[in-house]
Amino acid sequence: MAPKVGLFIPCYVDQLFPQVGIATLKILEHFGVEVDYPESQTCCGQPMANTGCTNEVGPLAKRFVEIFKAYDAVVCPSGSCVSMVTHHYDEYFQNDADYENLKGKTYEFTDYLTTVMGVKQFAGRFPHKVGLHQSCHGLRELRLASSSEVVGEPFGNARALLESIEGVEITQLQRPDECCGFGGTFSVAEEAVSCMMGEDRVHDHEQAGTEVLTALDMSCLMHLNGIIRRQKKPIRVMHISEIFAECL
Repeated sequence: MAPKVGLFIPCYVDQLFPQVGIATLKILEHFGVEVDYPESQTCCGQPMANTGCTNEVGPLAKRFVEIFKAYDAVVCPSGSCVSMVTHHYDEYFQNDADYENLKGKTYEFTDYLTTVMGVKQFAGRFPHKVGLHQSCHGLRELRLASSSEVVGEPFGNARALLESIEGVEITQLQRPDECCGFGGTFSVAEEAVSCMMGEDRVHDHEQAGTEVLTALDMSCLMHLNGIIRRQKKPIRVMHISEIFAECL
């Protein structure tokens, strides 16, 4: 029997980048996953938590668990939202079996493909120089790839999937795991610093020859794409699910 997955779509994807949710669904179904999109889902509460409004997060956390607890797994095309659920909900639950069970079966999209479904490669073709942005939450909380401050063998399942696609050349960055500067409400409270950090990331991809900039988080890409568009840079921005969908 195919696993039944609850698809959790972040607020900004739902409102601004629906094609990312559609691409994620397309890929999961391609690999035989039974996907359900519960329409009662709401925000995971990360923006409120980041701003210090923790009292407002509790009801959202409890609603999230109630909506998704019955699924075999929860999959989300965003490392930051998954990190919120798996690393920052604990203060709202004490000895709650439903939450503990849910925490262990909530996955970022590429993590679910590789570690649960065992996907090793895509058979399609994508003849571009691709720059992979490593978002902070996925890198340092979910540990989806190796980071520069930790000594050890390099790893990264998302990169491996991209490299399996015919024609893809991963560009080499000078600072491969530096923050883009978005940081959710940080980009509002510290807009000048946020923009300077984003410009640094775009410049690094420029010098590396990136033609298509991708990431596991559309929020980071939204920030970087704003800089790219305003400065008229010749870089295309795509969520990793959109690249995979083009290769089917």
